[in-house]
Amino acid sequence: MTRAIVHLDMNTFFVSCERITNSQLEGIPLIIGGGDRGVVASCSYEARRFGVRSAMPINMALKLCPQAKVMKGDMELYSKYSHTITEIIQEKAPIVEKASIDEFYLDITGMDKFYGSYKWTDELAQKITKETGLPLTFALSINKTVSKIGTGEGKQKQNLEIPEHLVKPFLNPLSIQKIPMVGDVTFRLLSRIGIRTIQTLSEMPAEVLQQMIGKNGVEIWKKANGIDNNPVEPYTERKSISTEHTFSQDTIDLVKLKTILIGMVEKLAFQLRSEQWLTSTIVVKIRYANFDTETKQCKIAYTSADHILTTSVVQLFDKLFQRRMRLRLIGIRFSGLVRGTYQINLFEDTEEMLSLYAAMDKIKSRYGFDAVMRCAGASFKPNNKDEILKRKL
Repeated sequence: MTRAIVHLDMNTFFVSCERITNSQLEGIPLIIGGGDRGVVASCSYEARRFGVRSAMPINMALKLCPQAKVMKGDMELYSKYSHTITEIIQEKAPIVEKASIDEFYLDITGMDKFYGSYKWTDELAQKITKETGLPLTFALSINKTVSKIGTGEGKQKQNLEIPEHLVKPFLNPLSIQKIPMVGDVTFRLLSRIGIRTIQTLSEMPAEVLQQMIGKNGVEIWKKANGIDNNPVEPYTERKSISTEHTFSQDTIDLVKLKTILIGMVEKLAFQLRSEQWLTSTIVVKIRYANFDTETKQCKIAYTSADHILTTSVVQLFDKLFQRRMRLRLIGIRFSGLVRGTYQINLFEDTEEMLSLYAAMDKIKSRYGFDAVMRCAGASFKPNNKDEILKRKL
C-alpha cells in the first residue's frame, strides 16, 4: 500500500499569533526578536520581501527593512496556540508527529479507501484555521521528505498533493537546497562541480556522493530520488527532565556543590537543545545527611540557555541550603516543557551567543558531552548510567 504522509506547517507562526492578539499588526513588516544585537526569530511575509529572514541579526534586518516593527516574542502565547493545534490534529489523525512548535507530520495511509486523503487533510486544515484563526500550508505525498519539500513550495502555490508518479517530476527542477540535510556548506561543495538541481544530484552514483560529503551522502541521494522510509513517530509530551547526584561522602563544600550544579545544568541544557525543548520551571532538590529532603522552584521565561538556567539554579540553591548541614544528594529538574529550539528563544541574546552555543553543541554531539565544557562545571561527572531521568505523560 502506498503511504500517505502529510506535512502541515503553520505560516509565519509567531507573527500570526501576535496578529490575532493585535489586529493593528496586520499588513505591516513585522519582526519577532529583540535587542540591537539579537537575531530574528520570525518575520512576516511583508518583511521577507525586503530580504529579512530567520536567524538574521536584528541590525542587519533593520537595514534591509528600516520601517519594520520589532517585537519581543511571547513563548507562552505561542505554546498555548501550539497546544490547541496539537489537540485538534490528534483528535482527527490516526498517527501524529509533532516536529516542532509549529509543524506536524501525519500518517493517513489507507484513508483514501473511505475518504479522499487530500479532501480529509483540507477539511482538517480548515478546522484548525477556523478554531484558532491561524493560517497554514500542507502537502500530501508518499513520505516525509517529499511532503516537507512540498509544503515549502506550497507557501507560494497553496496546498499541494504529490502522488507517487509525480514525485520525480516535482523534485527534479528544484534546487538541491530544498532537500533537508543540505546546508550551506554542502550546497557550496556540490555547486562547485555543477550540481545545483535535484535531478542532477539524483543521477549521481550514491557511492561518489558518499565519498564527497561523508556518511550523509547516501541519505541525501535517497532524498533526491524521493526515497524516505522514515516512519511518522507518534507524538507524546514530555513532562520534565531531571538529574541527581549522590555524593560518595556527605559534603558541605559550597564551591564543590555549586561546581557540580553548574555541570548538571550544562548537561540538561544540552539535552533540551538537542531534543528541541524549552523549559519554564526550575526545581532544585537537596537531601541532607539525615535524609531530610527539601525542594524549591521558580518560574522563568521559556529558555534552554545555560547562562540563564545556571543563574536561576544557583540562586535557588542559595535560598534552599540554609541549615549548614552536610548534604548527601543534590538534584535539578526542568519542567513546564514546550517544543522549540534555542534560536527561537533568543529574543534578547546576541548573535555571538547563538554562535557559541551552536559551536559547543556541535562538538558535544560529535565527540560526546565531555568534549567541551565550561571550566566552572568541568568536574561534574554522572555517577550512574541513569543520571538523566526522563518522565513522560
